[in-house]
Formats: sequence, C-alpha cells, structure tokens
Amino acid sequence: MTAQTFQPIPARPAPHRSAGLIGWARTNLFSDAMTTLGTLLVLLAFLYVGPKFFHWAITNAVWAVDPDVCHAAAGACWGVVREKFRFILFGRYPFEEHWRALLVTVVLLALIIASCIRAFWKPWLSAVWVAVLVFYFTVMYGGVFGLRRVETDVWSGLPLTILLSSLSMIMAFPIALFIALGRRSGMPAIRSLCTVYVELIRGVPLISVLFMASFMFPLLMPAGFNIDVLIRVLAGITLFAAAYMAEVIRGGLQAIPKGQLEAAATLGLSYWQTQRKIVLPQALAMVVPGIMNNFISTFKDTSLVAIVSLYELTGAMGMAMNSEAQWRPFRLEGYLFIAVIYFTFCYSMSRYSRWIEAQVNKSKQR
Repeated sequence: MTAQTFQPIPARPAPHRSAGLIGWARTNLFSDAMTTLGTLLVLLAFLYVGPKFFHWAITNAVWAVDPDVCHAAAGACWGVVREKFRFILFGRYPFEEHWRALLVTVVLLALIIASCIRAFWKPWLSAVWVAVLVFYFTVMYGGVFGLRRVETDVWSGLPLTILLSSLSMIMAFPIALFIALGRRSGMPAIRSLCTVYVELIRGVPLISVLFMASFMFPLLMPAGFNIDVLIRVLAGITLFAAAYMAEVIRGGLQAIPKGQLEAAATLGLSYWQTQRKIVLPQALAMVVPGIMNNFISTFKDTSLVAIVSLYELTGAMGMAMNSEAQWRPFRLEGYLFIAVIYFTFCYSMSRYSRWIEAQVNKSKQR
C-alpha cells in the first residue's frame, strides 16, 4: 500500500474589505470589468457636464428680478423664480387670498406626514382626515366666516396637486382591493365585471379618461344637473389609479400558496376572515413596491389635468411663464424649480416605501 503524503491547500487571498466607503465603492462601483467601465464612463460624463452646469446654474446665474440683466447674462435667471414663485405655487387662486392656499397646504401635508408615522395609526386618524378635508374645502372655497368665495375652477398650483393626488390614492386603494378580490372570485359574473373594468380603464390613456369625465359626462346628465369639474376629475383619476393598483394587488394574491387557503378552510374560517387575517396581510406586504410605484405615478399624472383647464403645479408654472413676454425665455429655470418639488415628494415616497418594506419583512429576517 502506497503511503499518501499530505498536500496542504494553498492559502486563499483575504476577502476584500466590504465596510466603509472604500468597501462600498469596491462592491458597487468596481466589482468587475464591466461595472468599472460603466463607472468610469459615468464619471467622465459627469466631469464634462458638471462644471458647465455649475457655471450656468451658480457662477454665471442671475438672482436679481431684472429681465434685462437676465437677457444679458450667460447663466441661469433664477430671478424669474423669485418673481413668479407665488404664481407657480398657487396659480390662478386670487393673489390676496394666497394665505388660505398656503394654510390648507401646510395642514394637509402635516396630516399626510403624521399618517406615515406608526404612532398615529389609531382609529381616530380617519376622523382627523375627514375633519382636515372639511377644513380644506371650507377655507379654499370660502363663502363662510367672512372668507371670499373662490370657485373650484380657479384652484390651482401645489394645493390642487396635493389634493388630487392624496385623495385619489386614498379612494383608489379600497376600490382596487375589492376589484383584485373580484377578479379572483369564483362567481363568474363578479369576475367578468371586474375584468371588464380593469381592461377597459387600462386600455385608454388617462387623458381620455379626464376628457370623458370633464366634457362627455356632463352631456349624459339631466338638464340643469351638473357635477363640479373638480369632483369629476378626481373621480376619473381615482378610477384610473384603482385599475392599475388592482392588478398589482392581484399579483400579491396569486403569490399566496393554496395550502394556506386550505388550512384556513380546515380551521373553519369564513372567506372574509381568511382574506383579512391570512391572505391580505401577506399579499399587501409582497407588493409594497408596486403600490408605492402606483402612488408616485398618480402624483405625477396629476399634471395632465391641465387638459380640462385645471392648472396644478405644472400648469400653473406654464401660465406664470406665459403671463409676461419678458420672462418667457426662462422657462427652463421654472421647470427646474418644479422638478425639484416633484423630486422631493417622489423621493420621500420612495424612501417611505423602503421603510415599510423593512417593517413588513422583519418576520423573514434571521
């Protein structure tokens, strides 16, 4: 029998450092040849464009509210934002009543932020929402407590954007939930009705829905009966968002193993008990990114209401730039200003979505 000589395995190189800035850069920016090449190309592009943008936006920019100086300058004219920011934020709402629009916007945003904090997830939160919405419409519309009446067709700017997006999201969620459950129903009539609704709404663009809600729907109403244009637009956005959200929720419902439903039936749970205690908590946790993506899309889609003469943030900015010919060449600065506002809201929703994902996935962490 031949004796075997022990051959030690060669020492492996030490693992790369993964903590700290250097470790993060090695893992995410220089992990392989293609990633390194992409990082270098992006860096070169930034080095080429970055200094030019910095000189245009900062070094050579004009901050004075003087169109003549802006026309002669080589950089951005941020004076147009200083001159028009109230018109951009509040649009056609009467200038002397802007304090009302600012007040309701701050109150509504404060409630939205509070609703995102777990400590405020109490039964009374729904009553607070009702009270704040009543306060919003009372202050914005006026006609009471000595407030000047302002018709809804001149509500515009940021207050209108936040109202349309928040209300449509709140109302679309329960509709989408029932539609998603209906599409998985064992009753052919309910399943077919929900399917027709989803396919019909998803088969047309939002502009068509808003056009129908604003111009075609009143033609079907009895003579002398009219629904406010703001209500019609809000209903159109809600139904449109609900159709897309229903499919997101249905994807989560389909991911639930059939064995869990059979186990619930064995325990004697009813259909609604099974959905409320077993299916929906798991399904909604799975589709948090999709739901938040739908929320962000709805927030940005409110810019399309300008087609029915409701000027939210984007529409108000366009009116502000077109109101005086001397400021029209500086529309880019106006768009950058509202782009920062949109990015702030959308990025905040995205980060909140990440937090929700972390909370619902704690049970899966080891």
